[in-house]
Amino acid sequence: MQVRIDIISAMHAHDHSRPDAGWSVAALDSLQAKGLRNGGARRAVIEHLGDQSCCRSAQEIFEGIRADGRPVGIASVYRALDQLVDLQLVQRVELGDGVARFEPSHVDGDHHHHLVCDACGKVEPFADPGLEQALENAARRLDYRMQAHEVELHGRCDDCRTAA
Repeated sequence: MQVRIDIISAMHAHDHSRPDAGWSVAALDSLQAKGLRNGGARRAVIEHLGDQSCCRSAQEIFEGIRADGRPVGIASVYRALDQLVDLQLVQRVELGDGVARFEPSHVDGDHHHHLVCDACGKVEPFADPGLEQALENAARRLDYRMQAHEVELHGRCDDCRTAA
């Protein structure tokens, strides 16, 4: 059986044609529907995450927001992330290196998995419909109701393999 893995292309950080730009609007609408303000750090974190192709650490989110010229404090970023995780708008991603990362949660279950370079720490997203089907088949065969899953492939990226 041949498995096809599509690495999701990293797009320019301000390209609002990305699918997660729609997530940003939906997340801000969700905050408003819950009676929460959607300004300041929460808005900045949501808009920043909506522009990313994969998960980011709180520090990377903070630096990205500041690089865009938006004044925000690191403590505000952490508070916003904690609240967005509690509201299930953002998911926390643990890749085994002690650094929590964050990315949008999608109510429709749409998601990707992660390639993790153990040499340089680079994290890249990948999607694989065949893998998704295999996981669903396994859950069905094992009579298990799967609610969520995460797949991480650890190894060395092309740059680190080339440098070695």
